[in-house]
Amino acid sequence: MIQLLLAVIYLSFISLGLPDALLGSAWPTMYQEFNVPISYAGIVSFIIAAGTIVSSLQSDRITRKFGAGKVTACSVAMTAIALFGFSFSSEYWMLLLWAIPYGLGAGSVDACLNNYVALHYESRHMSWLHCMWGVGAAVGPYIMGYALSGGQVWNMGYRYVGIIQVALTVILFISLPLWKGSSEAMGEVQPKSLSLKEIVAIPGAKSVMVAFFCYCAMESTAGLWASSYLVLEKGIAEEVAAKFASLFYVGITIGRAISGFITMKMSDKNMIRMGCGIILLGGAMLLLPFNETVALIGLIVVGVGCAPVYPCIIHSTPAHFGADKSQCLIGVQMASAYTGSCLMPPFFGFLANHITVALYPFFLLILAVGLIVMHENLCRVCKD
Repeated sequence: MIQLLLAVIYLSFISLGLPDALLGSAWPTMYQEFNVPISYAGIVSFIIAAGTIVSSLQSDRITRKFGAGKVTACSVAMTAIALFGFSFSSEYWMLLLWAIPYGLGAGSVDACLNNYVALHYESRHMSWLHCMWGVGAAVGPYIMGYALSGGQVWNMGYRYVGIIQVALTVILFISLPLWKGSSEAMGEVQPKSLSLKEIVAIPGAKSVMVAFFCYCAMESTAGLWASSYLVLEKGIAEEVAAKFASLFYVGITIGRAISGFITMKMSDKNMIRMGCGIILLGGAMLLLPFNETVALIGLIVVGVGCAPVYPCIIHSTPAHFGADKSQCLIGVQMASAYTGSCLMPPFFGFLANHITVALYPFFLLILAVGLIVMHENLCRVCKD
């Protein structure tokens, strides 16, 4: 039964990644149809991010009341409805409307599943599950590309993914009995949900929130601006830069698959330290004035370094703060992560526009150092 439930959770993580890159891959076609500026994708993305932040902060309260199984099933159902809403949108304002349930559903299921896996499964599964998210994120654009290259409109790409999400929703509702025997009702341990003020006051909470902010700000900035940096600063051809920018995410996905095996020998703390060290190496390769090949390899190295950090910080949360507080802590971690992903890439864009894109490796290294400092402080406070 436990292994069957784990298979369902793996499918859920693939489902989490599927819609994430759809907007970016379809937007060159969508913005022309809606007759809006190309920059308006940022508004849709911001609303989705805001929804995920809100639902992440409420995940502890909701999960205690309804249980992880029901929250996961209902959240995936909400994202499926939102994707169908996207697919039937004929005006730009409709995208903004459907972005609300999409963000709310994605944030709830993300925080809920991460906490459930952190409590009930070993660290290797957390790494492999986030690897599955990468698989979903990579498959989504291919589905959209299949629709567009086949002479269909972008709406059909969203509809195909929506159908997949509906199928997963059915599987999740059928699997609800599997969740019953896993002690998911954490209210028996800690019946009182904590307010945000109470959560932040927990020793180590501020450190892990800032660490997550720095990590996700670094990952999202690295991915979004990689191609621009390689072209404008390193003089690399656009098609080569675009290919290696995508390999940054491939590095994360493959790195997480490998990390799952390494966690059998190393603790979460040392996995995070190892990842941070690799990130610093990759950042140095981007920064140093070597030939373009070194810079391209450096970008992949940064991706490989990122691989163990996110899943290992999540998995170590119950050990640092206790099983009774892990859901609320993971909720605020997710909110911090989404905040970093939402705010810092545009901030670097401002710096690149008004100063120089050459700041790219410095920006990543500063965030990496912030991550290292906060993680070490977390280990010190929690006596890890």
